[in-house]
Amino acid sequence: MSTAAPSLHSIRPCLEGAIPAIMATCDPDGTPNVAYISQVVYVDAAHVALSFQFFNKTRQNILRNPRASVLVLDPVTAHFYRLHLLYERTEDSGPVFESMRAQLAGIASHAGMAEVFELKGADIYAVERIESVAGEGLPAPAPRSGLLHTLRLCSESIARCSGLDELLQGALQGLQDKLGIQHAMVLMLDASAQQLYTVASCGYATSGVGSEIRLGQGVIGMAARERTPVRISHMTHAALYSHAIRESMDAHATPDAPSLRGLDIPYPGLPEPHSQVAVPLLSAGRLLGVLFAESPEDMRFGFEDEDLLVAIAGQLAAANDSVFINDDYLIKGVAGAIVWKLLRDHQHTGRVDFTNRELRLDPALRLPDVADNLEARLLLLQRRLQENCPHIHIEKTGRGRFRLCVLRPVVLEDA
Repeated sequence: MSTAAPSLHSIRPCLEGAIPAIMATCDPDGTPNVAYISQVVYVDAAHVALSFQFFNKTRQNILRNPRASVLVLDPVTAHFYRLHLLYERTEDSGPVFESMRAQLAGIASHAGMAEVFELKGADIYAVERIESVAGEGLPAPAPRSGLLHTLRLCSESIARCSGLDELLQGALQGLQDKLGIQHAMVLMLDASAQQLYTVASCGYATSGVGSEIRLGQGVIGMAARERTPVRISHMTHAALYSHAIRESMDAHATPDAPSLRGLDIPYPGLPEPHSQVAVPLLSAGRLLGVLFAESPEDMRFGFEDEDLLVAIAGQLAAANDSVFINDDYLIKGVAGAIVWKLLRDHQHTGRVDFTNRELRLDPALRLPDVADNLEARLLLLQRRLQENCPHIHIEKTGRGRFRLCVLRPVVLEDA
């Protein structure tokens, strides 16, 4: 009795990059070539993308003879599958290329080898046939269930939040309680400095709030710079691979091509993460920050975890009352609603003097009835304006009173 051939979706765990794939090609006269390939990425139900980094024998063969076979291994069941592929095209832009480049660069950045690991293109292949290779494997794990309900619970928790602090802490608590993600952080973008700074975290010995990461630095920085999720499920293996190549390059260093020593960038958070995933927070095309999670376990985050985090990040980024100054993020949440009210009233009536009491009584600001932290929110707003918009500032004029000072004309645009 014959069995149906496996689908690409059913073997998607083989395409997580935990175990290097083996690619076989032939030149026009039939001479074979076998090589390891660093990335085999799921594109859709009928296509995969392979990384094009070097113009080597494999690349030469494919351009002359577009057929190849790739052997992939399920890292959990240890079962092999052979993909029979037909080369279609190479993409050097677009979501598939950017995602692959960001993942590769995230690995390389941790090892100080961002330039060496440059992705030249994403080679798109049609999957003509998938062959299950005979052999004994391990039992497959039970399929995960209830993921949609889990997402609903996280979404409902976020929707109940009325302030930025509550929103961030609630989202991280949801990751811990509902998804079992013990180590996570939220970082916001400082556009002028081209850096991300930590605003909330969970699971670490110290909060790390205020710590900074450059755009392009590590998994977090690459997710922000490329505006695409970056997920690495085998950080230790990737780091060892990078260090092995760097050792080889150090041995052949010359004055014209110096060693790469001294370029190590420390990992944020866990000292030895084995899995990391970073998802950009995007709103109306603007980068606001990054939602980041990591684990000391290998293969902790699969593609379904990435999908869940993308959905949660989208809800965080879409939180009401985000305020931008000339396309640069300023503030969001209740503090964002406050500055918007102040500027709108000033523009419509010329008002400059306000009171804490009137803010508390304004239902549009959605301040909680108990412990509204209004003074702390105003202080946060005052500091954000000082740092990012010096021609607008708030000054205290008395107990429960303050003045809005606008030194230049302001155009308000409600997006």
